[in-house]
Amino acid sequence: MVFNIMNNTIGTYKVKQLLAQTIDRIDGAYAEATIRAYRSNFMKFIDFCESISACALPANSETIASFIENLIEGGCRSATIRQSIASIATIHTLNHYENSTTHSEVKLALKRMHRKIGRFSHQANGITRELLDEMVAATDNSLRGLRDKAILMIAYDTMCRRGELILLTVEDVNKQFIDRKHGIQSTVIFIGQSKTDQEASGRWLRLSNETSETLDRWLKHSGIKEGAIFRGVDRANKITTGLTAGQVCRTYKRLAREAGFGEEFIKHVSGHSTRVGAAQDLLLSGASLPIMMARGRWSKPDTVMRYVEKIGVPV
Repeated sequence: MVFNIMNNTIGTYKVKQLLAQTIDRIDGAYAEATIRAYRSNFMKFIDFCESISACALPANSETIASFIENLIEGGCRSATIRQSIASIATIHTLNHYENSTTHSEVKLALKRMHRKIGRFSHQANGITRELLDEMVAATDNSLRGLRDKAILMIAYDTMCRRGELILLTVEDVNKQFIDRKHGIQSTVIFIGQSKTDQEASGRWLRLSNETSETLDRWLKHSGIKEGAIFRGVDRANKITTGLTAGQVCRTYKRLAREAGFGEEFIKHVSGHSTRVGAAQDLLLSGASLPIMMARGRWSKPDTVMRYVEKIGVPV
């Protein structure tokens, strides 16, 4: 549904209603995290517009430029601000309104932002193979310890994003894969829809023998025979529901702390840290850029460079 009001203002209630309808309409067409970002960012824009008695949809360039200034004053990073402006642009485009984010006044506001606070955004510290081994060694043989080992090792082998990791299921595992070129049987795991595979073509990724054995131990002791591979473990040592992306990040930080890493390093550990570390290891091993892009399922070379920019950060 699109309100047929191109030159008249729309009240806050109607804008929120239209946003809700838009979010419902695009459900399934974009990644869940992307949709959440659109909703959250545009709601912040609506609140800002209401505070200055401006129209949020359609918004003019002056309002958007003022919003940028407001975000800068609020201490937002440039990457966060750019994401907010992209959300505003998308919601306007989806509802057939003029996209004022391309106006020269908005572009100038973004240029002023970059000169004032820069373009830099913090990259997560990488969990390289060396650090991974230390974290694995810090786990025990409890049910939670077995799960943690499996999470770390599968995340590193597959270079999964945290959102991909929590969606892995027992049905995605194939232990009878035969490499026809080398005649070797190995375990592979299927990665379905991902950030760079919105059409869900999917891809099979190989697990090392050590990782495959670790996964087997976790599934055997947890009793999980179908559905999500990674789930919570409560204080009574019982399996609960599947993990969230946030829990993956907290697990990495906890394991890094148990391994004795410094707090400054831990502060920048995220749910993508195994992916970052694996990319760094690939670069140091002499892998070419095309090989790195294929392994990490990246579509842009500059993204790869962002992942490896912190090689050698001390723990």
